[in-house]
Amino acid sequence: MNQVQPDLVNFDPGIAYFSMEIGLETGLFTYSGGLGVLAGDTLKSCADLGLPVVGVSLLYHQGYFSQSINDKGEQVESPIEWNPADKLKLLPSKIVVREIQGRDVSVQGWLYVYTGLDGHRVPIIFLDSQLPENDEQDRALTSSLYAGDQEFRLRQEILLGIGGVKYLRAVGCHKIHTFHMNEGHSALLTLELLRESQRNVLETWDEDTVWDFEKVKNQCVFTTHTPVAAGHDKFPYDLVEKTLNVNIPIKALKKIGGEEDLNMTTLGLNLSRFANGVAQMHGDVSRNMFPGRDIDFITNGIHVPTWTHTAFKKLYDRSIRLWAKDPKYLRHAMNLPPADIWAAHMDSKTNLMEEIARTTGEKFDPEILTLGFARRAAAYKRATLMFNDLDRLIEIAENCDGLQLVFAGKSHPQDQAGKGLIRDIHQFNDEIKRRSKKLKLVYLPDYNMRLGYLITGGVDVWVNTPLRPHEASGTSGMKAALNGVLNLSILDGWWVEGCLEGITGWAIGDVDPRSDLDREALDRYDAESLYGKLESIVVPTYYQNRERWIQMQGYAIGVNASFFNTHRQMEQYVCKAYFIR
Repeated sequence: MNQVQPDLVNFDPGIAYFSMEIGLETGLFTYSGGLGVLAGDTLKSCADLGLPVVGVSLLYHQGYFSQSINDKGEQVESPIEWNPADKLKLLPSKIVVREIQGRDVSVQGWLYVYTGLDGHRVPIIFLDSQLPENDEQDRALTSSLYAGDQEFRLRQEILLGIGGVKYLRAVGCHKIHTFHMNEGHSALLTLELLRESQRNVLETWDEDTVWDFEKVKNQCVFTTHTPVAAGHDKFPYDLVEKTLNVNIPIKALKKIGGEEDLNMTTLGLNLSRFANGVAQMHGDVSRNMFPGRDIDFITNGIHVPTWTHTAFKKLYDRSIRLWAKDPKYLRHAMNLPPADIWAAHMDSKTNLMEEIARTTGEKFDPEILTLGFARRAAAYKRATLMFNDLDRLIEIAENCDGLQLVFAGKSHPQDQAGKGLIRDIHQFNDEIKRRSKKLKLVYLPDYNMRLGYLITGGVDVWVNTPLRPHEASGTSGMKAALNGVLNLSILDGWWVEGCLEGITGWAIGDVDPRSDLDREALDRYDAESLYGKLESIVVPTYYQNRERWIQMQGYAIGVNASFFNTHRQMEQYVCKAYFIR
């Protein structure tokens, strides 16, 4: 295997960014979805901006999983076979982590270096326990992402948080002033920092030890992405006592991690100098979930050079010279020639249609209004809301020149409700094929970064229908806007900030979550709003007022893409979180 010495890159940065998953490219199977892609985009912008950052995550030898769909419309999962040496370089340094049930677990790192537009390099380290000297149960910790039971998950998070800090020290990172925890998965890094702060004073710790919580707090930043209480990792203390071997008394852990369970978000919040949600509304939701906490917000973004389609890159290169280095210049897209915007859009759309034909055999027409819905298949995202009244949807398609629907997304292997959504969509498609010639639907399997790139740039309208207020931010709609695709979405997450009605897209419903309605009534309410906007505004504008449609495409790029990007996001982290002590 290839090896690289740490001195080939800047291995003594000021900021360490920890994330359970990091998505950097399609063939690097270290991510499952939005959280990982956001982490990858963040680190790419750090490189473009010249920030002194190192990324830390885990390596997954079987990735998340490869998805296929059987003839019953059911998701079928299989492990991904890939060779890390094809994408990463093996670091020579090894460490031993003794905090997992008291065993010696050897850990080695793999290195990925992302080079920014001006040549600044950001190293990303992927920790690997799949080493011959480890027990089988410890080798499995870096086999697959989000697998196993609660104990397995806790052991993975020990490896990421505690092992991550240890590994950074082993490769010479001693000047880190900010440890940024991207979600609670890495929050156990605070315990390693806590022990570092005590080592010069005490060799052992007991119930009477005075812990220097403030010293650790001054080193940490915490970002929460989860607006649903059940989504925050919690571990019962009997499991913690059995699994986490850190010699820190449970009494001390309860003080910082919660009395009932070890709550990783509570731990991260208690030991961070700055905490934030990932959209303005999500900041409000997070403060309500954790009363009394000082939780700010920094709205997520996307890495503009990564997600801009080739045709639009050429257009921007001709007309908006500094767009890649500073996406704020994309505001000038509002002055781009309409013919150029439409030509770039049709090139992107044709690429998607070619992919659909190649993978499914379905023939989609680039001239037909095409809606996209691609994201993790989870119940709160309501992938089937569009089919709430199938008769109405078919009627809308039959009364115009047609509608095309492009769906994609994986469900977690243990999420039966999510798998049911995928099966339901395929059943709806069977009925559509029997009943309509003008409504077409396709479900593209094995959703990944490459498919996300093709779909977000290749449809005409991006649809997002989460159950308010369960969408923390969402970034796929930002990728769509970057490529002149208009959003038709629920006012949740980033779209609350990005929606200028009739200018950058359209809202489904209003910002009120309508807590007076039960779930069935709320679905009907939102579906009716979706059908109403589609029938009375979206379809007529696309087919009958192309000039207005293209004008809105320019507004979507100029207003939304110029702001909802990771360059702006990281500038806010620098000002709010990283260098203000």
